[in-house]
Amino acid sequence: MTTRSHRRSIALPIPAERAFALLIEPSAIRAWWGASRVIVDARPHGDWVAAWGADEDRPDYVTAATIEAIEAPRRLRLGAFRYFARKEGELPFDGRSLATEFVIAPHAGGCTLSVEQSGFPTDAKADAFFAACEVGWRNTLD
Repeated sequence: MTTRSHRRSIALPIPAERAFALLIEPSAIRAWWGASRVIVDARPHGDWVAAWGADEDRPDYVTAATIEAIEAPRRLRLGAFRYFARKEGELPFDGRSLATEFVIAPHAGGCTLSVEQSGFPTDAKADAFFAACEVGWRNTLD
């Protein structure tokens, strides 16, 4: 299957260790990404789960992934995604092919955080979700 990806980067005025914490600490994920609830089992093959919405029993959005690689403070790779949106339902394609890789490169005065999402099918059924992910990461990093 042919797939597509997108990538974004941002220079952060914080040490690489703090940037890495933004990716795995539930309190930091809630603050930065606006998630209502977060569970992270920060080890290889652990779970990374975030939910959004006011109702804990019926969240509006849930994203879950498996931690495929965790190399603090430089790299985190999430894969085998499961995603649910209350209004839209399940993904119109198999999300297990999706991956999100974060790479942190330290430099004087801080670090650069790069995010690459890959594994999106190239057919039209994935277009809307792909576009939403591009916008979502642009907004998150801005």
